[in-house]
Amino acid sequence: MQLHDVWFVLIAVLWIGYFFLEGFDFGVGILTKLLARDEPERRVLINTIGPVWDGNEVWLLTAGGATFAAFPAWYATLFSGFYLALLAILVCLIVRVLAFEYRAKRSDPRWKRNWEHAIFWTSLLPAFLWGVAFANIVHGVKINEAGDYAGNFLDLLNPYALLGGLVTLSLFTFHGTVFVALKTLGDIRTRARTLARTTGLITAVLALAFLIWTQTSSGDGWSLAAMVIAVLALLAALALNEAGREGWAFICSGVTIVAAVAMLFLALFPDVMPSSLDPAWSLTVSNASSSHYTLKVMTWVAGIMTPLVLVYQSWTYWVFRKRIGVRNIPAH
Repeated sequence: MQLHDVWFVLIAVLWIGYFFLEGFDFGVGILTKLLARDEPERRVLINTIGPVWDGNEVWLLTAGGATFAAFPAWYATLFSGFYLALLAILVCLIVRVLAFEYRAKRSDPRWKRNWEHAIFWTSLLPAFLWGVAFANIVHGVKINEAGDYAGNFLDLLNPYALLGGLVTLSLFTFHGTVFVALKTLGDIRTRARTLARTTGLITAVLALAFLIWTQTSSGDGWSLAAMVIAVLALLAALALNEAGREGWAFICSGVTIVAAVAMLFLALFPDVMPSSLDPAWSLTVSNASSSHYTLKVMTWVAGIMTPLVLVYQSWTYWVFRKRIGVRNIPAH
């Protein structure tokens, strides 16, 4: 295996980590409208991710930076062709940060309510748009002979991509619901488990259709294996949620995300952005990568820094592992 293949795998791992962590993060943001009945319950939901949401976004920064350094042609075509979609995601993430930080700065109910609306929409829109973006990457877009994107924004809103957006939206919501059931106490925990049943069934229908479509159009034996794991893990998460085993249900919903995203990358390889105009114009791990020396230096840096980041983030989750409920929320 050559270094550009190794870095394709590493970038896939970074995106998998981001969707696993930010997936429940987005899901909790969506649940502030779907699950919480009043202001104290919304505070409970926000507090479940309060210590970790900003750390989860580090995975996105690392994935984007690694793509830029390891595959500059991929980065250039992706960010120029998907400019509007990625800009919308970036704006949502910026506003989301402001919403988390500013919501509690004033006691005015209207002030809090407006920032809570912002948390909901800036969680829902990226959860949908990430699915649209990655579905287009796997399905193929209009890339010309020069390696430039030759389509327009509307070309990205095709049926396959829209289905991919609905899958990530429903899957992240389900993942977040299971996380809330794992992290809360009392009535909100019970209602989260009930809602997880509904969101899980919707996710199962959408995901099965999307994964079969992906496997039929561009899959192989490895992607088929990942698809089977994703489907079985989702069914296991539903069964464990019904049994009240929230910890195992969360692990299985996470495995579903890991396997589903891995399937997309397995179906994509050795391309990084297939061309729908001519397969010969596709960007691949070989023609889109940086020099061998650049990849070698990056490998040493990643080998030293990645374990430190994993240890620190794992410690953060361990410290804030306890459940919380409305009784833990101080009255203003």
